[in-house]
Amino acid sequence: MAMNMAGSAGGGGGRRGRRRAAVMAEINVTPMVDVMLVLLIIFMVAAPLMTSTIDIDLPVASGGKSLAANAPPLTLSVKRTGGACNSNVELYLGDTLISANDLLPKIKAIRETRSEAESVVYLRGDKDVCYTDMMKLLGYIRTAGFKANIVIVPEQGS
Repeated sequence: MAMNMAGSAGGGGGRRGRRRAAVMAEINVTPMVDVMLVLLIIFMVAAPLMTSTIDIDLPVASGGKSLAANAPPLTLSVKRTGGACNSNVELYLGDTLISANDLLPKIKAIRETRSEAESVVYLRGDKDVCYTDMMKLLGYIRTAGFKANIVIVPEQGS
């Protein structure tokens, strides 16, 4: 029996003497780099689509506040192209050029598809556009059943 115990003790000591292979402690970053490059490409493509492409010189006034909405708001942009009062203006619904005659039927059709919470039109008017042109557009917006918010640039310090 003593021989048996000695044999098992020696065998145990031999096992303790051998070391296991070292665990690899490296992180494979290739999949992470692939994911980051795909995200970079998606943001590079999507970023230009999120900006408004119509260059309008907005007026400066106090009381402006930023808007927070889930759905993209309907914007009507008025750009002055020349002339005096009752001047030549270009109307943009979203980013598409629209004639003054087509404006009222289009926004009426859009109003029918929107809920009560989304019934606001943001009116972006060039600061040189005549007052009568803006009032005419506000009338169209109210006739279609929308509420109108006029977009301004907040005064410095307000």
